[in-house]
Amino acid sequence: MKASELSFLVVGAGAVGGITAAFMKRAGFDVEIVCKHDDYARLISERGLEISGAGGRFRISMPAWASVADVKEKKDIVLLATKATDMIEAAKSISSVLKPDGYLVSLQNGICEDDLASVVGRSRVIGCIVGWGATMEVQGRLFMSSTGDYILGYTDREPDDFLLSLAEIMSAVVPARTTNNIMGHLYSKLIINSCINSLGAVCGLFLGEMLSLPKARRIFIEIIREAIEVADMLNVKVEVFGGRLDFYKFLKKNNSFADLKRHFLIRVIGYKYRKLKSSTLQSLERGRLTEIDYLNGFILRNGRNFGIPVPVNAALVEMIHEIELGRRKISVQNFNDPIFDRYN
Repeated sequence: MKASELSFLVVGAGAVGGITAAFMKRAGFDVEIVCKHDDYARLISERGLEISGAGGRFRISMPAWASVADVKEKKDIVLLATKATDMIEAAKSISSVLKPDGYLVSLQNGICEDDLASVVGRSRVIGCIVGWGATMEVQGRLFMSSTGDYILGYTDREPDDFLLSLAEIMSAVVPARTTNNIMGHLYSKLIINSCINSLGAVCGLFLGEMLSLPKARRIFIEIIREAIEVADMLNVKVEVFGGRLDFYKFLKKNNSFADLKRHFLIRVIGYKYRKLKSSTLQSLERGRLTEIDYLNGFILRNGRNFGIPVPVNAALVEMIHEIELGRRKISVQNFNDPIFDRYN
């Protein structure tokens, strides 16, 4: 089948899912989208999604549904753009609309591919790094806050012609490329999210203010150290993040000068993205569940499986769950928890 003949269903009409669907539809591909609510589905079908930001400004409508059960025809590709907390339920629902030889593409944060494989089969899962940013201003109005790329890969085999064709199609949104080490790319992004999103969530600070604190930087470094130890046991070769941050080189030496360089690099990151607000923090502020179990929780589960102590990642998972349950407040004082005393 030609790439132009493939049919797509985007499940999740938030910032990433909505923008992906809009750009692909504008490029002429067969795209439909599933939202959570009838009113949003009607808005997209009738008035369309309004897109602005780094990719330009336009409005486009497309067939939209409030439930996967409403979709009329089976699809070649389902792009799953829900929160990780909703993805298993969503993945189970797509069985009725995914063709027998179709694929599920994961657009989630964290490493979700194993869980999705348990629902649809590993050979039908395509991992995808979303390397660009977006926000929903209001329902139906989406803003692309930064450009970047997609990275696509199978978890169980090398890229093939089909994956190359899919990358070409998704390049209608941002440049897309394939990799034979999607787990290494996913793990690289997971480490950054486990540092920036999770630390930002427990303290409530913007990134620049948070990373100006020496203790926060020490905890940041330890999250990376624990994560790399777990990756080694998983036989995952962690890729360089953003083409610049090589985690192995970052941790390589243990002396005063190397530590000074680590702190300097983190301060630079903090200054460059000083007004960045943790997406996990934003979820907590809205009273929503977070994706912590697919971020630091992934490191924690696999650390336990291999008998590797990961106390910092474990502490962050526990703290964020306590905040979700209303048992702990978001505060910079959380860095003074006894579990972090060694990083004073």
